[in-house]
Amino acid sequence: MRKYIFTICWLMMSATCLAQNPSWAKKAANAVFTLKTFSADGSLLVSTNGFFVGDQGEAISSYTPFKDAQRAVVIDAQGKELEVACIIGVNDMYDVAKFQVSAKKTQALTVAGSTSTNGSVVWLLPYAVKKAPVCTKGTVSNAETHNGGFAYYTLGMSTTDQHVGCPILNEQGEAIGILQPSANGNKPESYAMSASFANSLRMSGLSLNDPVLRNIKIAKALPDDVSEATLLLYMGSTQLDAEEYSQLVDRFIEKFPQATDGYVYRARLQQVKGNFQAADDDMKRALKVADPKDDAHFQYAQMIYQKAIYQSDKTFEPWTLDLALQESQAAYAINPQAIYRQQQAQILYAQKKYDTAFDVYMELTKNDVMKAESYYAAAQCKTQLGDQLAALALLDSAVNTFSKPYIKTAAPYLMARAQALHEAKKYRAAVNDYNDYATLMAAQLGANFYFLREQAEFAGHLYQQALDDINRAVEMAPSETVYRAEKANVELRVGMTDQAIETAKSLINLAPQESDGYLFLGLAQCVKGQKAEGVQNLNKAKELGNSQAQSLIDKYSK
Repeated sequence: MRKYIFTICWLMMSATCLAQNPSWAKKAANAVFTLKTFSADGSLLVSTNGFFVGDQGEAISSYTPFKDAQRAVVIDAQGKELEVACIIGVNDMYDVAKFQVSAKKTQALTVAGSTSTNGSVVWLLPYAVKKAPVCTKGTVSNAETHNGGFAYYTLGMSTTDQHVGCPILNEQGEAIGILQPSANGNKPESYAMSASFANSLRMSGLSLNDPVLRNIKIAKALPDDVSEATLLLYMGSTQLDAEEYSQLVDRFIEKFPQATDGYVYRARLQQVKGNFQAADDDMKRALKVADPKDDAHFQYAQMIYQKAIYQSDKTFEPWTLDLALQESQAAYAINPQAIYRQQQAQILYAQKKYDTAFDVYMELTKNDVMKAESYYAAAQCKTQLGDQLAALALLDSAVNTFSKPYIKTAAPYLMARAQALHEAKKYRAAVNDYNDYATLMAAQLGANFYFLREQAEFAGHLYQQALDDINRAVEMAPSETVYRAEKANVELRVGMTDQAIETAKSLINLAPQESDGYLFLGLAQCVKGQKAEGVQNLNKAKELGNSQAQSLIDKYSK
């Protein structure tokens, strides 16, 4: 008898509980799901809940499960597994995430447009598979607004960790919040973050700068604005791995089929792989949809030019420098920008049409923005034509576009002129340019700079400066034999014979199979009067292939 009474009481309690469910609960339950995230090795990271907020698979849940996730799926109220296609936005501070699953149609909750007030009745809608859920009733104890008026709710409601990520709804069946973990365990107080806030999360052009997003290995959604999406493509080229970036480009093309940037970026990826036909096809698509078309012609020309310069070992007959020039000229005909003329000059230079390239560069010196680099490029043309005097004069013009004290932008032109002055045997003038360059680039100077300046200083009879610089080069690159050999050479030339002997010995210890150490040791020993030992070392240098050794052997063997 007691057994029957207990059964009847349990059924009555269950019926009462179900009767308390709001009328919208059964339909709304189709929007709630279980979320599972997985690491790179396929192991389960976290299982939690979430719910759909859009009919195309848009959903919200907690952010925490996505940390370091490589893959995620949701299991909907019908038990169907759906892949998480992309992350739309995250906020780690409030532990919410928005994402999209691969589904043609999803049952979504309506997100409330206003904040529920203190004392309002609310309902927790749990996840349930193919059955009516048992809702939990509660009230809003406190609604604190933040971040533009969104609410963070304290609820008079008892929940467990199994309910985290489930929706909190008002009496109209609108989602007001997403349940968050509670520090109070099963105590009758819970917390929810505004569903409206979670639903507002979006990707922007700069979202990939967010380390929180970068830690999620699942694909990222594109912004709805094409300009923002294009910026995201640009950022992704340096911040995503090759596979992630390729997927991002494909999604851009799918979402913005009339935007040229997607085809251009994909063409570049194909070019790097050596898939030139695929790259060419994409560039032709870019030209077809572009309006105006000048930039697409420019990008096409640039791709062909870069292939000729950096991938010349790979054959693709349609891509010639003549075609690159035609595309660049087409861009200029539509929109006569200086950058298009500069591109034409670069192509002409690559074709070894130095006179024609020179004329274009001199035309570009009338452009204040391009003045210095155009004089520099014109100088390179004259160098190729064998006119070093004209080249040096043009480098003077490049440097003279700046005034003292020089700014850092002048540094490459000072370096170029220093090397040209050295070539012209104007050593002290070269040293002056090297010094100005060093002032501008002090933090970036390497051993090779000190070696270059030492060469000019020594030739200009600035011996102490030369010694200081070659010592600095050796200190910065102690394993570089060229610098150590030059140090021995300078020491010999200025009469520092004992030091030259020690430097040569250290060079032999560093590189016993190279001839320079034996050559300088033998020469230094001969200069010091130790001819027998010196000639022996000179013979060793000769055995190792040194072409200077024989003349010194002849000189000191007498």
